[in-house]
Amino acid sequence: MQLDLFANSQDVMLRNDVLDALQRRHAPDARQAWEQLTRECPGDDTVPGLAVLIAALEDVSTARFVDHASLAAACRVLSEEISPAARRLFGEQAAVAWMASCWRALAQRAVALPFDAGYSDHHAAPMWLEAGEWVAAKQAVERIASWRRIPAPLAWITEARYRADGLDAAWPLLAELAWLAPARCVALLTRIGDASLDALRRQFDAQFVGTGEITDFDWFPAWLLTVKPGLAARLRGARLSRHIDPERATSMLWQILSLERQGRQHDLVERRKALRDLHAGLYAAYMKTR
Repeated sequence: MQLDLFANSQDVMLRNDVLDALQRRHAPDARQAWEQLTRECPGDDTVPGLAVLIAALEDVSTARFVDHASLAAACRVLSEEISPAARRLFGEQAAVAWMASCWRALAQRAVALPFDAGYSDHHAAPMWLEAGEWVAAKQAVERIASWRRIPAPLAWITEARYRADGLDAAWPLLAELAWLAPARCVALLTRIGDASLDALRRQFDAQFVGTGEITDFDWFPAWLLTVKPGLAARLRGARLSRHIDPERATSMLWQILSLERQGRQHDLVERRKALRDLHAGLYAAYMKTR
């Protein structure tokens, strides 16, 4: 029994030696410990995953990417091979911290690549986000011409604003993203995982009278003003630029809320009628709170 216990603890110690070297990001020590593990415990099921992480440390490059296809290939390796191995061996939270250096190195190699709509997810900005570098992500987006009118960069800078400054600061950009790209906005809410946002989204899905499609989410900012009028001041920073109905409805509700505070009943009746004509379901949601 004592011999069995020693044998069982031996593989744990050898495995931990590899993991310790990996956590220190010391590739030679990790490789040496891994070779000992494979010699003494060749059937250990962590051997392949450990090899992937060791190779990630050994194969670090600082060469700038010359095209988006090369960046896309490197992203696939990180996302589909290295990241799953790190999560399996370190656990979710520790893996995120370990992977940050990998994403940071990738972002640094991608800084010279311009935004390309054909590779809309392959740019330095999302790499900086994965690395937890919120300021660098924001700066990378701001170098993209007309970023406010392009779904991917707008989503990146919205997340950066949320991570760095919190939900109150992110509300205007969240509204703009909902108007511009509702499906991408929904995906961002899922990625962010903010409890209050998730609750509002569930309430919107349950209560808003629309088509039932994800495109309904472009009405989310306007609907918010019917259930959370206190958000009006925060959402007012959103830019109305596309002249679509959801934007117009949001603007109308700003005006309506202001008229209510001023007690201007005649003007209020007129604005309410305009809102009803624009979207009866939104008008009904507004009237439920009156």
